[in-house]
Amino acid sequence: MISVIIPAYNEEATIQRCLSALSNQTVSRSSYELIVVDGNSSDRTREIAAEYADLVFIQESERVPGARNDGFARAKYDIVATTDADSVAAPDWIEQILHSFTDPHVVLVFGPVTTIEDTPKNRCYVMLFDILMGFGAATRLYYYTLGCNTIFRYEVLKHAGMYRVMDAGDDLEVATRMRKEGKVIFNPNLKVGFDFRRYDQYGFWQTIFEWYWIVLCGGISKRFTYTRKEYKSQNSNETDRNGRPDEK
Repeated sequence: MISVIIPAYNEEATIQRCLSALSNQTVSRSSYELIVVDGNSSDRTREIAAEYADLVFIQESERVPGARNDGFARAKYDIVATTDADSVAAPDWIEQILHSFTDPHVVLVFGPVTTIEDTPKNRCYVMLFDILMGFGAATRLYYYTLGCNTIFRYEVLKHAGMYRVMDAGDDLEVATRMRKEGKVIFNPNLKVGFDFRRYDQYGFWQTIFEWYWIVLCGGISKRFTYTRKEYKSQNSNETDRNGRPDEK
């Protein structure tokens, strides 16, 4: 049994496709729950989410990692998964999670991303992500986990200290602690569609630079932030948000 945590903030343009994909998996819907942790959205995010999710509530902790931690604390099941409100899980995502945790020594599982909008530029992004993930997993030098496609044993995560509340790099940072708790595995069949609107709108290298700058600053920077930015959806001319919860 699995609990899926989805942080969201002003994601009425994308959250329906996210939750629809999660509601139509190859395993029974009764074998997992969907929890949406909302950053006090000003649009219809919570209203839309309530049509699909088992639980929708406003976050109490700070930033995206805090929203995930809030969701974990209310989860019913020992296996807890994270994804993003603008992502689209593959139809067998839950099934792949179940297969990945048959080994009791596995404490963290992560997988690759695919494109939602299939463009040459997005395929290049995916190729780069695949190289980073594959190299890290093969060499065990690092684990290039992403918040849209990472799954934990909750009791082990709690023992490791949960997500550190930071603006960027939290998903990689938690993996460095989880690897000390047990086995971390990369499942290439555990796929989630990724929305590259941040890279599309702000530029790939600028986005990468900002991310590394924030990480080098300890996870929070006064110069750059990943929260509360405006984005234009790749398949729409209308502006939406980036799925990051309310920054308190």
